[in-house]
Amino acid sequence: MIDQTKYVIKEHLNRIFKDEEMTVEEPKKGHADLAIPLFSLAKSERVSPIVIFERIREVIESIESVDSVVFQNGFLNIFLERKKNSFEVITSILEQGQSYGDDTVGNGKTVVIDYSSPNIAKSFSVGHLRSTMIGNALKHIYRKLGYTVVGINHLGDWGTQFGKMIVAYHKWGDDQAINANPIATLQALYVRFHEEAERHLELEDQARHALLKLEQGDPEHLRLWQWFKDESLKEFMSMYDMLGVSFDSYDGESFYNDKMQAVVNSLDDMGLLSIDEGATIVNLGESVPPALIKRSDGGTLYITRDLAALLYRYRTYHFEKILYVVGNEQMLHFKQLKMVSDLMGYDFELDHINFGLVLIDGKKMSTRSGQFKRLEDVIEQAISLAKDAITQKNPDLNDKDEIASSVAIGAIIFNDLKNERHLDVDFNLDQMLRFEGQTGPYLQYSGVRINSMIKAHTIDPERLDSSVYQLDHYFDIVKLLDKFPETLYKA
Repeated sequence: MIDQTKYVIKEHLNRIFKDEEMTVEEPKKGHADLAIPLFSLAKSERVSPIVIFERIREVIESIESVDSVVFQNGFLNIFLERKKNSFEVITSILEQGQSYGDDTVGNGKTVVIDYSSPNIAKSFSVGHLRSTMIGNALKHIYRKLGYTVVGINHLGDWGTQFGKMIVAYHKWGDDQAINANPIATLQALYVRFHEEAERHLELEDQARHALLKLEQGDPEHLRLWQWFKDESLKEFMSMYDMLGVSFDSYDGESFYNDKMQAVVNSLDDMGLLSIDEGATIVNLGESVPPALIKRSDGGTLYITRDLAALLYRYRTYHFEKILYVVGNEQMLHFKQLKMVSDLMGYDFELDHINFGLVLIDGKKMSTRSGQFKRLEDVIEQAISLAKDAITQKNPDLNDKDEIASSVAIGAIIFNDLKNERHLDVDFNLDQMLRFEGQTGPYLQYSGVRINSMIKAHTIDPERLDSSVYQLDHYFDIVKLLDKFPETLYKA
């Protein structure tokens, strides 16, 4: 197909210019299908670009899938033979169906993706969407390319927040209210703790003491922790089912409690640890702050736990690469994680897939202050708005509830994935649910229209009217379809 033509052109050029790295590109402007810049080659050969053009034009024109070549502004512009290329692309897609774009590049290789990872005893908010949807998309892409993918939901099920939750429960908790609406009630207790702690500073000490008892295995504290975790997972699983997201492991922070000391011992045995003002650190040089392994009171930190998780995952899954789908604010943390693991003698391909915040009315969400939106509430609102729009457009439509749910959830997912990953995203339901522009509903509507046309006809490539592909807009579609496998690599 067209990508293969680029490869063939490069092979021909490499035989002629053995010491030059040749580029075959797709022009962003103009009507040429492919182009070869001749400036640098002409400079090294000390001739005019037109001389290089005349030297290679016959070679390029001899390629079966090439129709003609033209010299313009220092470029050799290539026009492809439209009938042949269109037939090959369309036939390939029809024959392969859903497997079009599949590849074997990842066969025998494993990728671990750490994504979503909400905190236990807190509602699944709109803020968790980005990690969840980006990670899930990457999982599908890597599997499409032949990789074995392990999706891990590294649940936030340990740490200071549980000391706070236990104190809040003992002071203001109501079992009847919690059983009736577990996460919303626990969330309210967490918010209240922070409000009260501003006036009663002793609450923070009580929370640290409660966490210590939890870490020491106090039965009552462990019972409460497990209860909070079980109730949270029920809500999380409901959200994941709605979003079409799944995981292969739910091993959270607590899973690594008994694995951290081995990491500390290894760092010590390698002579990587030092003491700084009572804290145990790994020095990472002048340009990067040291990695804090243990606090002065002996408590471990996130990087200690993440090192334990990283080494456990490597031993368990033997991954080729590991991806962490976590927000921009953790860039330093993952840089330190990579540097420490390198110092330990590992050379992991460790990528931080960073992303911007989800903003509500331009403001950052915060669980502590109560400034957040539960995803479940947002989805319900989106479904209601979608149903209103559907009723206005098609009041007699069957299965309105089911369609409204698909439109609403599709709108939320598409809005998350269409945005530049590194930038903050303003969450605006009215914009998401529009039926025109770059929105999920418009994409779904277009898909339905296209599918209805396809179902109404039997497609026989042998009967294609090849003359239509002489029109630019038809051949542009063929070229776009041909780029799907390449687009998977770029994504």
